[in-house]
Amino acid sequence: MPQSLNWTNLDNEAVATAKALAADAVEKAGSGHPGTAISLAGAAYLLFQRLMVHDPADPAWPGRDRFVLSAGHTSIMLYTQLYLAGYDVSLDDLKALRTAGSITPGHPELGVTPGVEMSTGPLGQGLSSAVGMAMAARRERFLFDPAAADADNAADAAAAPPSPDGLFDHTIWVVAGEGDLEEGITSEASSLAGTQRLGNLVVLFDQNKISIEGDTDVAFTEDVIGRYEAYGWHTQTVDWTAGGRYREDYEALYKALAAAKAETSRPSIVRLQSIIGWPSPTKQNTSSIHGAKLGAPEVAGLKRALGLDPDKTFNVPEEVLAVTRQARDRGAKAHIAWRAKFEQWRLANPERAELWDRLAAGALPPNIEDALPTFAAGTALATRAASGKVLTALGQALPELWGGSADLAGSNNTTMAGATSFLPDQPDGRTIHFGVREHAMAAIMNGIALHGPTLPYGGTFLVFSDYMRGAVRLTALMGLPVTYVWTHDSIGVGEDGPTHQPVEHLATLRALPGLDVIRPADAGEVAFAWRHLLARRRPAALILSRQNLPVLDRLGEGFGAARDLCGGAYVLADSPLPKIDVILLATGSEVALALEARALLKAEGVGARVVSAPCLEWFAEQTAEYREDVLPGRVKARVSVEAGIAMPWRQWVGDAGRCVSVEDYGQSASAGVLFAQHGFTAERVAAAARESIAAAGAGTAGAA
Repeated sequence: MPQSLNWTNLDNEAVATAKALAADAVEKAGSGHPGTAISLAGAAYLLFQRLMVHDPADPAWPGRDRFVLSAGHTSIMLYTQLYLAGYDVSLDDLKALRTAGSITPGHPELGVTPGVEMSTGPLGQGLSSAVGMAMAARRERFLFDPAAADADNAADAAAAPPSPDGLFDHTIWVVAGEGDLEEGITSEASSLAGTQRLGNLVVLFDQNKISIEGDTDVAFTEDVIGRYEAYGWHTQTVDWTAGGRYREDYEALYKALAAAKAETSRPSIVRLQSIIGWPSPTKQNTSSIHGAKLGAPEVAGLKRALGLDPDKTFNVPEEVLAVTRQARDRGAKAHIAWRAKFEQWRLANPERAELWDRLAAGALPPNIEDALPTFAAGTALATRAASGKVLTALGQALPELWGGSADLAGSNNTTMAGATSFLPDQPDGRTIHFGVREHAMAAIMNGIALHGPTLPYGGTFLVFSDYMRGAVRLTALMGLPVTYVWTHDSIGVGEDGPTHQPVEHLATLRALPGLDVIRPADAGEVAFAWRHLLARRRPAALILSRQNLPVLDRLGEGFGAARDLCGGAYVLADSPLPKIDVILLATGSEVALALEARALLKAEGVGARVVSAPCLEWFAEQTAEYREDVLPGRVKARVSVEAGIAMPWRQWVGDAGRCVSVEDYGQSASAGVLFAQHGFTAERVAAAARESIAAAGAGTAGAA
């Protein structure tokens, strides 16, 4: 990296053009966030034109640096730089900002705009996910860089300098604002980043002291740099406001960012003290420029201050584009050089190359089912414990699988037996210690999945999924292969009381489009649930029990195999009589209860089919024929049995159906007492079946 910036008048003209484009785009859209895009245009230009390693012709190039716009509201800043640098973003795309069907939406969205690394908008998520990207980059290097992976010990691997070919060394760049730093999730994630000494992470923190409600002093007066020093970060400040005369000192910012990139033993944050909207004549340094268009007179005044023609809109001089499009040439050269070294690496490291190819294809090894453990029928095992055994077994076959817990590994069973901790001096570790940081854990897993090629999982108690909701929603929105391991799944938590007993959580998680919520009935279902969710490469949540559950005997006539759970719902045990009078649908710990009720009903001459429904999302994907085969429409009598609220089951049980559910909070008592108090007994399920049969026969709706 050059020691001097070599800034020219054409660079000044390019920055002025970017500022004007941001103002024009928001003006045309009629809404948006122009202020930060205007004041940070030069900083973004520095990143894309001087500091970042990237190839506009191939935004997915594995050797690239990653750029995360955590301050996603200023998306036009990013879109403008993508256009100027030569990504597949046109001037017409800038003109279509925030309009239906455009590739320039109001906030950056993964898979919509070339060059966008993640969907940002909810403040704090971008910076927190970038921590995961930095962790994934370290893990990737250990897996594939011979200098690190073949070191005599983990400490030597950690100390190994960046590989000479640079194949697996890149920087994660983040632009964040005060809103990001106010969100609690960034405190969680940044604290862990300091502990992990993530020297490949650089944050540019724009401190302009303006928020929607005015000067940030009304709510945010802390010493951010002092906080990050306490986290163990490398900190710097560049003050463009110093001396009473505002000056965009690109040389000073460049040197600070270059120094941050060169700091490899700890993460770096560069505070940039700026004036929002500068040099807008009357709205700079006000909240009015943060989240609204400037208005035609103010846009004209901005352009005059920049030395531009106020009567021209979306004007990009040819000489400016000629300079900025050199980013394509630089990117192509860097990519070609990387590719040549990569091919040499492939020849020298055939086993690692084979792993690289498999992970790039998103494939599992052949015969992966052979790695799954088996569980003896008639024994009892909590599904959380079964999951731990499955993870340990899969870990032997899947080096890409790694994860941990929010300080509950012993309870969540998220540690693979024999795995070491992932720490700065142990890059070979596969157990991530997230600490008591549920929200950051979810965002960090998003970052790991976004970076690729490894697969993350993370655990805590199901009731604490509430703490994670913002990041989990982004997992589902982006369709990332992240696995949530949520244990202690019901009032079966027992004496810990209602604060720890999830009631509405299954329903609220199922309400998230794109999240597969899987609640296995026994250890056998756990094994195949892991196998199937890893193959699907989609957002998934495993909902697991604290209490022991019987390992079901599936050898009887009419019993389904555990692998049948791939259909989402399947006939676990068909009616023992020639007829089906009622269908009992259950998940998790309640499946065994449904089987007991089936036996009671048989003694009364009532034929009950038991359907295990571990994943309603998978079931909804099946063909109409499959669903009809499992839940024949002619059988109107149906009972759902699940230790949560009944809401998700209404569509499946129908008007004549009954729901054995939990519609209030639990209490501090043993699991057995609580289940009995809430009607989770075979007798109550059988009674609900009789009620549903009666309602179906009468053709009337019945109360749940």
